[in-house]
Amino acid sequence: MSDTQNYVSHRNQREGGFPFDTREMLYDVMAYLARNARSAGGEIAFVSGLGDNWQHPSIAEPDQLSLDRGMRAIGNPVIEDLLPASPEQLLSIEMPAARAAWNIIADRLPFCVIPGNHDYDHLWTDHEFPAEIGGGIKGNKVEGIGGLQVSGLANWTNIFGASSPFFDGKAWYVSFHDEGCSSAQIFSAGGYRFLHLGLEMCPNEETLAWADGVINAYPGLPTIVSIHEFLNEEGERASIVYLDMTLRDSRRFGPARLWERFISRHDQILMTLNGHFHGVRHRIDLNQHGHKVYQFLVNYQGRKQSLKDTGSSARVIDGIGDGWLRLLRFDLAAAMPTLYLRAYSTHYKGFAPDLPRYAEWYGKEHPGMPAEEFLRLDDIAFDLEDFRQRFGPPGAAADP
Repeated sequence: MSDTQNYVSHRNQREGGFPFDTREMLYDVMAYLARNARSAGGEIAFVSGLGDNWQHPSIAEPDQLSLDRGMRAIGNPVIEDLLPASPEQLLSIEMPAARAAWNIIADRLPFCVIPGNHDYDHLWTDHEFPAEIGGGIKGNKVEGIGGLQVSGLANWTNIFGASSPFFDGKAWYVSFHDEGCSSAQIFSAGGYRFLHLGLEMCPNEETLAWADGVINAYPGLPTIVSIHEFLNEEGERASIVYLDMTLRDSRRFGPARLWERFISRHDQILMTLNGHFHGVRHRIDLNQHGHKVYQFLVNYQGRKQSLKDTGSSARVIDGIGDGWLRLLRFDLAAAMPTLYLRAYSTHYKGFAPDLPRYAEWYGKEHPGMPAEEFLRLDDIAFDLEDFRQRFGPPGAAADP
């Protein structure tokens, strides 16, 4: 589950003048996960929430720590129009909707939720990187928007922190850092125990030292790392230019440095998952031990065919999501262990290949890409050629 902020945005509900309540579409997605959880007789063993759980910040100024570092906010008409600080609507509409959505699966299966840039309390434009006159959103690109900074996760930890009812006392929630802004989970499936690490966006050295310790505490487990920002829509490990958290804080690790410092260094890291950038993409690289690391971007937030179907002229910032989620199915008992990626929409009640107009509706996420190639991004299989060499045969860990 990635970048679900448009579902809960107060602008996209009937009380905001929208033709339907988009949060209901998110609740349908979570209900699908609950119905198909292993505890309900299904096959879903774990859910990863990749950040941006709500849309609007609550404060349009830097926090005190950022002020002490010399940061200062300047006006930005683009951001003031698109993402104005909206504390009342955030607290009364957006955060309760996000809590209600995840509560649907809370007692059904293990899961992780990490913070994205929209989840921070403070959002401002740095005085050293002003917006350009006439800048704004053009297609899927944001031009001239200036240099944005974010800070503070008090609201986020109130909902998804380690002491929240979602995770407090859960045996599968095995470790956390910074009140749960980064966390670790254990789940079993397919004859293996898996370790999952959810990391804060652009983590610092203290966070990575904690993550090193978690991996050392659970050696040899196939490990999945979720982080909001890592792989972009071009398949590069890079930050968005206008929201690079490392520009004013050199202690943070952006995607490229994170690969070198952490991901490629630990041989048991099998996969990374991230959102943030629109669309889907993947790449496979060898780590420092010569083994494959599968890296996946998945973010359906820009999809809004569901609104077009209504004939409404209502404005959306960039999309809704149309009920799409990414399903990763592991067949680890096969002669060749295999990973299948599929996209399913609970709104359209079908997988990507089931919809004849899928590429027509959503192909602009990757302009110029042939329809067949675009479809394969969301319907593809990977041979996990070195999986058994790294993690042994199935049955090494009994399923719960």
